[in-house]
This record gives sequence, structure tokens and C-alpha cells, in this order.
Amino acid sequence: MIALKNVLVATDFGEPAEAAVMYGRALARAFGATLHVLHVVQDVYLASYGSEFYIPEDPDVQHEVNEAVRKQLDTVVREATEDGMTIRSALRMSNAPAPTIVQFAKDQNIDLIVMGTRGRKGVAHLLLGSVAEHVVRTAPCPVLTVHHPEHEFLVSEVPAVVRASA
Repeated sequence: MIALKNVLVATDFGEPAEAAVMYGRALARAFGATLHVLHVVQDVYLASYGSEFYIPEDPDVQHEVNEAVRKQLDTVVREATEDGMTIRSALRMSNAPAPTIVQFAKDQNIDLIVMGTRGRKGVAHLLLGSVAEHVVRTAPCPVLTVHHPEHEFLVSEVPAVVRASA
């Protein structure tokens, strides 16, 4: 029997991530699990190092970025909240999101990671890589990847199936 106690949704706030939140919420609700919603925010100083645009070190810049991201994360959590459901949000700073997601999953004893993927192919995939692919290869638990638009399940059919099995 599968028992999920902790479900993690890693979000970058894009459309695939919105679909992943929907799946993660449904799975957490179905299993009575805690839903963790994680965003990995980029360290603006490390990101600017070596680029043509240098950002002078100013602690307020990173703080402002973190606050803006925290507000977005709070909005995602508020929209995902249902009565009686435990949802925890987390913000981590790193320029390597995949290892950060995997480490968070290890630290929090996550049973399932749900994340969106854009499904890049060819040269774009080779040049940009894939956070989801790296997480799938290195995660300590199963990973469900969700494309956008996601497969739409017909909610109107669920009560009929439940009634038939009852």
C-alpha cells in the first residue's frame, strides 16, 4: 500500500508549476498528507558575478527579491489551502535549484515530489538543461512531472465512480 505523508511541490510560479500545485494538492488531500510548497530563489549576487551586468552588493536588493518571492509563495499557498489540510511553504536561496529541491526532500522526509516541466527538446534542452530531469535522477523518492496544459480529469465523473464502488 502506498502511504504518502509528505508531498512536495517545487514551484517556479510558471504555468507548469501551477498545474503541479493542483496535482500536489489533490494527492495530499487524498492521502491526508502535508503539502510542502518550495521555491528556490536565485542569489542575485552570485547570478550577476561574471555577467556583463554587475549588481553592487546591497543587502536590500536580495531582501527585496526574497520579499517579492515570499508574497508570490504565500499567494500560491493561500490558493491551495483547503479546510483541514496542512500546507507548509518554504523558500531556499540557491543558484542550483535541482540539488536544493533534492536536499529539501531528504531533510523533510518527502514521499513524493510534484513539479512542472516545460518539456524542452533538442538544442534548448541541451543548452538549458532540465531542473525536473536532474530532480528525477537524484531524488530520494518518486517524482511526478506535470506538463502544461495538464491532462484534464473530468470531475463530474468522480462521484459516479465513488457511488458505484460504495
